[in-house]
Amino acid sequence: MSYPAAPLDPIVLSSQKQRVAYFYDSDVGNYAYGAGHPMKPHRIRMAHSLVMNYGLYKKMEIYRAKPATKQEMCQFHTDEYVDFLSRVTPDNMDMFAKEQVKFNVGDDCPVFDGLFEFCSISGGGSMEGAARLNRGKCDIAINWAGGLHHAKKSEASGFCYVNDIVLGILELLRYHPRVVYIDIDVHHGDGVEEAFYTTDRVMTCSFHKYGEYFPGTGELRDIGIGKGKNYAVNFPLRDGIDDVTYKSVFEPVITAIMEWYRPTAVVLQCGGDSLSGDRLGCFNLSMKGHANCVSFVKSFGLPTLVVGGGGYTMRNVARTWTYETGLLVGQIVGPEIPYNDYYEYYGPDYQLEVRPSNMQNANSKEYLDRIRTTVLENLSRTKFAPSVQMTDVPRDAPEEEPEEDTEESKEMRGGSQEAWDSNIQKDGELSDSEDEGEGGRRDIRNYKDDGGDMVMMDADEDDEDDDTPAASSKQ
Repeated sequence: MSYPAAPLDPIVLSSQKQRVAYFYDSDVGNYAYGAGHPMKPHRIRMAHSLVMNYGLYKKMEIYRAKPATKQEMCQFHTDEYVDFLSRVTPDNMDMFAKEQVKFNVGDDCPVFDGLFEFCSISGGGSMEGAARLNRGKCDIAINWAGGLHHAKKSEASGFCYVNDIVLGILELLRYHPRVVYIDIDVHHGDGVEEAFYTTDRVMTCSFHKYGEYFPGTGELRDIGIGKGKNYAVNFPLRDGIDDVTYKSVFEPVITAIMEWYRPTAVVLQCGGDSLSGDRLGCFNLSMKGHANCVSFVKSFGLPTLVVGGGGYTMRNVARTWTYETGLLVGQIVGPEIPYNDYYEYYGPDYQLEVRPSNMQNANSKEYLDRIRTTVLENLSRTKFAPSVQMTDVPRDAPEEEPEEDTEESKEMRGGSQEAWDSNIQKDGELSDSEDEGEGGRRDIRNYKDDGGDMVMMDADEDDEDDDTPAASSKQ
C-alpha cells in the first residue's frame, strides 16, 4: 500500500526580506569529467543563464569567489591528498597509478583537465559564502557549484573530490555554536556525516534512498557516536517517493531539529537527482516538491548556505535550481522559459516545470510513520542544545610562504590582489568577492562587530593555535 500521488499546496512566498549573495564562476562550465560520464558541470552554466534571463540578478548580489587554496582545502583534507589532486593530470596520470588507487581516483572520479581548478571553484564558493554569512553581509548565500557531499578526508567518492560543504561548515563554526546540515540529494550525504560524526557542534540530516544503492550508508540506526550521539539524523527512503509524501516526513523532522537542536546557521544541499526522471535517481519529486524543501528551510530565517549537489538530467537540474534561486530572492519564476543561451535544451514545451511520473511509490504510510517516529524520538534526546562558551578566537597565524607564493599558485589565483579585483566576468554580470575583508576570509579581525563582541567557539577546544573545530572521521 502506498500513498496516492497528490498535488502540493502552492508555495507561498515569505514577506521576510533576506539579502542574498550568489556565487558563480563562468569557468565552471568549461570542465568535463569525460565522454559518457553522468556528472556534467555544464548544468551550472545552464542554470546561471536561466537565472540571468529571468532577471533574478536584480534581487541579489553576484560574486565570483576566490578559488579555495591548497592550504584552505587542508583544513579538512590531508596534505598528501590535496597535493595529489593539484599535480595529477590526464597527461601524467600514469606516474600516479599507486596514488589513484589509494585516493579512489579512477572510474567514477576520473582525472580530467582542470580537475584541481574545478575543485577550487567549488570549494571557494562555499567558503566565501560561509564567510559572508559570518560577517553579516548576507542572510542567504548560494553556490550551485558546491554540494559535493561524498568526498572524504583523503579519498574521492561519488564524483566528488573536495568536500566544499565540510569546508563551508568549518568556516561557519568559527562564529556559530551549532550548525545544521540538511541534504535532499537522492544519495546519502556520507562525507559530511562522517566528518562530523563525533561532535555535537554539527547536526547532519539526510533524506535519501537506502537499500542496494550508492553509497550504501545512512541507515536509520546511524545516529553518531561519543559527543555526536543523536546528532546524525538519517531518513532512509524507498523508490518513487512523491511530493506530498516527502513533505510529510521532511517538515516534521526539520521542525523538530529547529526546536530542539536550535541551530544558529543552516547548510542546505539541494541535489537535483531526487527529481523525477533523473538519469541516476529513483525518486518522483516534481520541481515544486523539491523546491518546497528550500522554501520551508528558508522560512526559519536563519543564516543559510545553499549548495548544489547531484543531478544528472541537466535541463531539470537547471530548471529547479533556477526556480529555487527565485524563491530565495522572493520571486516565483515561470512557467514559460525565457530565451537564453541553452533554449533548445528545454523543448518541446519550453516550460520551467519538472513534472512527476506515474511510477509507484514504494514508501507505505506505515513504513514512513515508523521511521519518522524513531527519528523524532532520537531528536528529542538533543532537546537541551549543547552549550558553547563565549570566548575570543585566537588570531590566525600568518600564512606560510611556500605553497601560496609559488608561480603556479599565483597563476591559479589570478596574480596579485589588484589583478584579481580587476578580473570581472566578461559579460559584466558579476562583481568579484572582496575575499571577506582585510587579511582574507579567515582573518579573525573580520569576525568582530563594531562593538568588539567576541565570537562563538567550542568550550572544549584545547589547542589555542587551531581555532577551527577539527572534522573527525567515523570510527
